[in-house]
This record gives sequence, structure tokens and C-alpha cells, in this order.
Amino acid sequence: MAWLRLTFRLTAFCLFLAATMLLASSLLAFDLLTRRQIDRTPWARRCFRWACTCLGFEVRVHGAPPERNVLYVSNHISWCDIPILGSLTPILFLSKAEVSDWPIIGWLAQQAGTLFIKRGGGRARRVRASITQKLQAGESVLVFPEGTTGFGLAVLPFHGLLLGAATDCGAPIQPVTISYRRAGRPDPLAPFVGDDAFHSHLLTLLKQPPTRVDVVFHPAVRVKPELTSSQLALQLQNTVQGGLAHIQAGALDRAGNNIIRTAGGPEPSHPR
Repeated sequence: MAWLRLTFRLTAFCLFLAATMLLASSLLAFDLLTRRQIDRTPWARRCFRWACTCLGFEVRVHGAPPERNVLYVSNHISWCDIPILGSLTPILFLSKAEVSDWPIIGWLAQQAGTLFIKRGGGRARRVRASITQKLQAGESVLVFPEGTTGFGLAVLPFHGLLLGAATDCGAPIQPVTISYRRAGRPDPLAPFVGDDAFHSHLLTLLKQPPTRVDVVFHPAVRVKPELTSSQLALQLQNTVQGGLAHIQAGALDRAGNNIIRTAGGPEPSHPR
């Protein structure tokens, strides 16, 4: 059964990649011909939905993304965080520079407007300035302040430097918690950590039954000028950690105001 599931999903995922590359190439050609750049975020959001469908994620959303542009901050468990969160709201991502070298995926990430960051050499400050420019232009940007992926059992310490982009332009910060569960427990397969290879991790996920993904949109935070970057980082970390604890305890399973969407299904509808 696992190999049959893998064959079906892998075929669908390859077709998805081919269609996405064709779309990205068409948009790039249009940019060159018209000498103006098409906004990629609506197209990227559609592609992220297709990716979630191919990967078989069962996504449950608690709360709702804000209507205005914000700086999103989230815990980071897997490369899967990006298509899941990108399928829910128009967003630009910040990613480690190594992703840009991934075959196909790296090029597609570049075409979607991903901001890549390399460690050291003062590059983080230049990326912070780029994030500020995107926020000022009305875009929403997501950063993973942990700086790396974790196993999804706890939230790692947040780094505050890039959070200053919101302070620089007066944009609110939107904390987000994401959690993967299988059979009611933290999913041991979803985390993408250490020296994991993308292709082997992808095949592992495609072989298994769907995992449940809970996404919590916490209330947006207006940055107080008296807070230091370390204090702000700790405040946001505690908020995201609180959401993770609620998910793992099953508290949100019992809540009556969940917004539920199965990947590939209809858009979430807000409860009345």
C-alpha cells in the first residue's frame, strides 16, 4: 500500500513541478517582454495549494491571517512549512541560502520572490533592510526567528535582529504556530533537521498516510518602542510556544471555533 501511495503521489508531485516550472517560465518571459514584473504572490499561493494537495496534508487553521500586510514570525519544523503557510495567505519568505541551490525547488523559490540569507558578514542587516522595503511596499514577509528547524516538540530561542524590520517601518508582527501530528502525537517524520536530504525526506512523506497540520494565527502584535529586540523576541517565542503547547495537549481539538480546511479542499470559511 505504501508503494502504491508513493507511486501515485510522486507522479502527481512531478506533474505539479513541471506545471509550476512552465508557469514560472511564462511569467518570467512576460516580464522580459513587457519590461514590468508581475506580482508573483497570487500565483505562488495557488502553487502552494497544489503542493499541499500532492503531499496529502490535512491542514486545520485556528484563527485567521490579518487583512493588512504584516511581518509573520513562526516556529520552523520542515521545508513543508513554506507551502503550508504560503497556501493560506499571500506571503514572501525568508530562507537559508542553501535552498537556492536545490535543483528546481531553488529556482522556483527565487521566482516566487524568496529572500535568501547567508550567515555572517553582516548579511543579516542587509536582509533586514530588504524586509523593511518589502513591508513598506505593502508586502507581507515571513521569517523563522529560530534560525533553524526543530523537531516540533518545543520552540527554539528566537533571534531578534530581523524582527527589527517591523519596528523600522511600523508594521505589526503576526505570530504563527505550526505543528505536525500523526495519530494524535507530534509527527516524527515531518521534521527536516540536521543533514536530512530533501529528496529522501520528500519520498518518506509521500509514502506515508496524510499527516495533520495545525496552524494557529495568534493576535497581531504592535511593537512597543520601549521593548528591546531581545525582549520582543522572547515575547513572540512565548506566544508561539503557548500555541504549540495547546496543540499538543489537544486543547484546540475541543475548541468549537476552528477554521478547518483539508489541503486541496475548499477555502476556509470563518465561523459566524
